[in-house]
Amino acid sequence: MKIGLIAVGQAGGKIADAILAYEDRSDLSFVADAMAVNTAEADLLGLEWIPPERRVLIGQHRVKGHGAGADNELGAELTREDIQEVMGTWDEVPMSSVDAVLVIAALGGGTGSGGAPVIAERLRELLSEPVYGLGILPTSDEGGIYNLNAARSLQTFVREVDNLLLFDNDSWRQAGESLQAGYGRINDEIARRVGVLMSAGGAANPSPDQVVDASEIINTLGSGGISTVGYAGSKLGRARRTFGGGFRQPGPVDDTEAISRIMSSVRQAALGRLSVPAELTSTERALVIVSGPPAYLSRKGVEEAREWLEEATGCMEIRAGDYPLPDTDYVSGLVVLSGVSNVPRVKELQAIAVEAKHRMSEQESLHGPALEDLLTGDSGEIEPLF
Repeated sequence: MKIGLIAVGQAGGKIADAILAYEDRSDLSFVADAMAVNTAEADLLGLEWIPPERRVLIGQHRVKGHGAGADNELGAELTREDIQEVMGTWDEVPMSSVDAVLVIAALGGGTGSGGAPVIAERLRELLSEPVYGLGILPTSDEGGIYNLNAARSLQTFVREVDNLLLFDNDSWRQAGESLQAGYGRINDEIARRVGVLMSAGGAANPSPDQVVDASEIINTLGSGGISTVGYAGSKLGRARRTFGGGFRQPGPVDDTEAISRIMSSVRQAALGRLSVPAELTSTERALVIVSGPPAYLSRKGVEEAREWLEEATGCMEIRAGDYPLPDTDYVSGLVVLSGVSNVPRVKELQAIAVEAKHRMSEQESLHGPALEDLLTGDSGEIEPLF
């Protein structure tokens, strides 16, 4: 499945860079084109994989290339004002080779959380291909403004895309890890999930039993709303690298071992490695992709994994297939839960938004009269400040 990437904001650009790096080192081909949009010139200059001519600096006349800070309303305004420049760069993408578009942004900052929904809205007006979002939620201790931005952006973003893939930084941070190392590791996790999902949908030499193609992915995400993606794998101890850098393929594999590895990977992906934790029974549609050396891709194992997920979610619309990867020493399972309606972190952000609105109303009622008294003085007339 070929996708076009549009990265919005600093974190969006870094994640797009990570996806392109994953594509390169994995010798895959699933990104048709990629571009980055930002209000901060320094962030665009720091990108490694997106070509300079595909980087768009917006809002120059107002913020002079210094960014929107944490003001997502400003980020949205600047994107609307310069949307023609963004679309002008996107017009250079050969849409005949694009199956879907992925708009990537962190939802806690200014440019990404404000601009991504604006760009997604315009793309859906212009394109017949699906437009998906990849939204990154901030950690709960990053500060009230970032979580409030995320709550606001989430409500808008999910409405403007055909499906929103969520990733929660709060669930993936590790104790004692530096901020730089943490974000780098999390970006790699995101890139792996996007890479496995999209490349499996465009496998050059699918196995006879494989059912996963671009249309299957699109149909799974067609339920709309929010999706979470799980991924887990187990290393094959018997694999050995060849002189050419690949892996010597094992002989006949016991079917029981193959099934066990498949089931273990899929269960771990769904129960403990979701991009954002969600209640499995709130799933509307699901997809299972099992990847690894062909000898380990047991047809019975894939079917048992599908049946297990069907029972765990109570969802009847579950697609499953394999993705043969001869040059790997891992058996992995990727699970997409689409249209999930019970996501604790989203409920937490909604509560934050309600509380923030309540506090703002209280502050306006308390400070409004005091400010009026300060400005008018005893005479009731507005006094000059100088």
